[in-house]
Amino acid sequence: MHSREVNSLDGARREFLRKGSPWVIGAGVVALVVLRAAIGELTWRDAVAVAAMLAIYPFGEWAIHVYLLHAKPVRIRGRKFETVAARAHRAHHRDPTDLDMVLLYWWQAAFLMVVAVPLTVGLGALILTLGAGPVPLGALVSAAVAGYCMVFVYEWTHFLIHTAYRPRSRVYKTIWRNHRLHHFKNEHFWHGITNNLSDRVLGTNPEAREVPKSRTARTLDPGAAR
Repeated sequence: MHSREVNSLDGARREFLRKGSPWVIGAGVVALVVLRAAIGELTWRDAVAVAAMLAIYPFGEWAIHVYLLHAKPVRIRGRKFETVAARAHRAHHRDPTDLDMVLLYWWQAAFLMVVAVPLTVGLGALILTLGAGPVPLGALVSAAVAGYCMVFVYEWTHFLIHTAYRPRSRVYKTIWRNHRLHHFKNEHFWHGITNNLSDRVLGTNPEAREVPKSRTARTLDPGAAR
């Protein structure tokens, strides 16, 4: 489906819910909420865990975009190898108006939930355990719920940006503009999708007028000059 075919918020919502990844992520959120309810009542540790995940998330989103989705092919004995995620993202850059190539495949969404989010939660728990003692299971699950919810927000925000729906709020207008600059001006900047905090902190949020137009923004060709 072409982006111009979806120009309203309701239309975007309907098309979004026809895809597989929102349902995979939503099922994961529901499963973890049920698990957290079974563990017992919420405490202040749950609030801290959720806050920590929300603080870490923007930088995880940035890192995945830069180092996984924009990963360059490698050559081994003359043969070129490229990850499936990077190849799919290259196709997305080639035609950013194709809404069928915007969202994660169901298995990519499952990978984030089964590997990326638990790994982040686990590393955080290890650091806290070494410094302040064991982290309760309930707090760990709450952190994972927050992580799953942010993956869902990422999917929805990314999909909406690529439709013909125009931003109305100032916050959404900022991320909408930045992502379009990433696609149509220079792929080396503006990597945040749900926010621009990580770009601001990590130096990839320059003024658009100061950045040259890249010849490879649509191809992600690592062999060509910026």
